[in-house]
Amino acid sequence: MNGTRSIMTARDIDRSLDRISMELLERNHGLEQLAIIGIHTGGVFLARRIHEKITAMEEGDLPLGSLDITLYRDDWSLISQNPIVRKTDIGFLVDNRRVILVDDVIFTGRTIRAAMDAIMDYGRPDTIQLAVLVDRGGRELPIQPDYVGMEVRVEPGERVDVLLREKADRDEVVVHGV
Repeated sequence: MNGTRSIMTARDIDRSLDRISMELLERNHGLEQLAIIGIHTGGVFLARRIHEKITAMEEGDLPLGSLDITLYRDDWSLISQNPIVRKTDIGFLVDNRRVILVDDVIFTGRTIRAAMDAIMDYGRPDTIQLAVLVDRGGRELPIQPDYVGMEVRVEPGERVDVLLREKADRDEVVVHGV
């Protein structure tokens, strides 16, 4: 398929984040021992939005952090000789917490594997759950998200891009064809 097609609008994204936020609260029975960590870059923006939605619904402490997994990736040297390393900001103990990792798209599972390795360097969480806006299939590792905004199957060579207003000029998810 050639060209670009939109698969989620700003309204679709917001609705998905509402649902994910509610499911997180329901499955975890509130905020106790819960923490949210976004994976750079898109996952950080989505984690902030989920955090805002949850704290608007529930009273209590909900720690929020960000995680850079660049140097934990098994393919970082193939991606770039000079990788861009962003800031990891986890200002709370992860020990015995129910950590919710947030990312924009899950594909092979390698990013999530790297994120779990990185989290373990900060302590031993009770559980690690995964929330993603888009599951595009094509797993290479046995990693599945717990919370999904949208599942979409794309052709080999197609790319899913999550455009978020924090970095782009709009909220939209698009698939770019080959």
